[in-house]
Amino acid sequence: MNEEFELEADFDFDEDLEKDLVGFDDDFDEELAEFEDFDEEFENVALRTAVMQKDNMIALLCIKTATVGAAICRVDPREDRPAVQIYDDALAAVEWFTKSLRTSRRNGWNVIYDGLPLKG
Repeated sequence: MNEEFELEADFDFDEDLEKDLVGFDDDFDEELAEFEDFDEEFENVALRTAVMQKDNMIALLCIKTATVGAAICRVDPREDRPAVQIYDDALAAVEWFTKSLRTSRRNGWNVIYDGLPLKG
């Protein structure tokens, strides 16, 4: 009876994923160094992460705000590397983040998570 449900995959998911991710962590770490250090320099830091899905793609939009500025990070699967923008004005960054989420929804992206960063 178990044989009915056993399928042989025509690809090795782990191997294919590993090929796609070669060097990604290194590039990602370098691009986000400023973004990660942002909360160490300022007090009263707020974080928000939006995870979006469209077709077979996943994208991230993250914001860190502080009393003296903000940083927004966008990870788009269609781009080679993440994009980080630093703002002197936290309110301007929040406005951009909100507009970006709204535009993404209009463009067919589904927000599947919007809240504190996920860890673990």
